[in-house]
Amino acid sequence: MRGARALDLGTGPGLVALELAVRGAIVLGVDIAENQIGAARELAEARGLAPACRFAVAPAEETKQPDASIDLVTAGTCWHWFDRDRALAEVARVLAPGGLLVIANYIYLAQQSQLVRDSEALALKWNPAWKLAGFNGLFPWLVDRVAANPAIRLREQFCYDHDRAMTHAGWRARMRTCNGVGSGGMDAATVERFDADLAALLAERYPEPLTIPHRVFCVVAEKAS
Repeated sequence: MRGARALDLGTGPGLVALELAVRGAIVLGVDIAENQIGAARELAEARGLAPACRFAVAPAEETKQPDASIDLVTAGTCWHWFDRDRALAEVARVLAPGGLLVIANYIYLAQQSQLVRDSEALALKWNPAWKLAGFNGLFPWLVDRVAANPAIRLREQFCYDHDRAMTHAGWRARMRTCNGVGSGGMDAATVERFDADLAALLAERYPEPLTIPHRVFCVVAEKAS
C-alpha cells in the first residue's frame, strides 16, 4: 500500500480516502458534491493528511486523471449511483496494468433489527415516496457487470455480516445521510423534523450503546495486462 497511487470515487467526506492515506497511499478523492469535498478537505487538514490526500470535484465517469496512472481505485457504498458502464470504462482507462478496483458496500440491515425498522418507518413518515427501505445489502448485478468488461478481470467477491456498536448521535448522523433522508430524500427542514423524531424514539426505547447489524458486500477486480 505504501506509495500506491489511489483514486477514491464518490468519496463523500473522504472516509475511505483518508484511511488509504493513513496506510501510506497517495490518494485523490473525487465527488460531484462540492460540500462533501469541502468537508473531506477539512478532515484531511485536521488529521494532518492533506499532503498525501487531495480532493477534487469530479464525477466518477470523468475523473480527468491520466491513462494508466492509478494503482488502486476504490468506491465505498456509492457505485450504484454512477452511470455504471461509463464509470467502469473510466476505471479501466485510469488503472495501470495489474491495478485493482475495489467496490465495497456497507449497508445496515432492517431485517435483523427492530431499531432499524423503526428508524426507517420514521423516514417513510416524512418521505412516503422512498423506495429503498428494507434493502438487504446485496448487489448481485455488480459481479456480472464487472466481469463482463474485457479490460477488467474479476478476482473475488465476498460478503459478511457484523454488528456495529453506535451511540445515539452516531446513529442519527448515519440516518441523516440515508438516501431516503438527507442524501436527496428530504429538504433540510424535513430532515430536522425527522431527526427530532428519531432522537425522541432513541431516548424512549433504545438505550446506548446501540447494536446495528450491517452487511459488507465487496467486489475486487484487476486491470488486465
